[in-house]
Amino acid sequence: MFKEFREFISRGNVVDLAVGVIIGGAFGAIVKSLVDQVVMPPVGLITGGIDFAQLKIVLKAANPATKTAEVAIQYGAFINTVVQFLIVAGVIFLVVKAINTLRREQAAAPEPAAPPAPTPSEALLTEIRDLLKARG
Repeated sequence: MFKEFREFISRGNVVDLAVGVIIGGAFGAIVKSLVDQVVMPPVGLITGGIDFAQLKIVLKAANPATKTAEVAIQYGAFINTVVQFLIVAGVIFLVVKAINTLRREQAAAPEPAAPPAPTPSEALLTEIRDLLKARG
């Protein structure tokens, strides 16, 4: 069983998948920072200074006397998450499109031409050479 597990782990696909997951996690952090700190502040400024991360519908206000937390639907955070998703989807689309373009270019590349067939005189000389080799 250990041998099978070792073979499974050593396959290139598993290693590639692990690398993809790690890079994807790092990319997610970059996109979150891009959305929260670069994209949404100008959007908030355009919409009159709204901070989308703070938008919410309060269902029940916090009560400091009883130490109950606020109950709210935070739709602003959801909007930020949707923007993050759209950015990730756009980048993935561009990466896949670039890979497909490269594959099409490689498939369309002309294959090396086969060497031309020998002329009748070359074929005759080759036959004579082979007969001489066979004799001697």
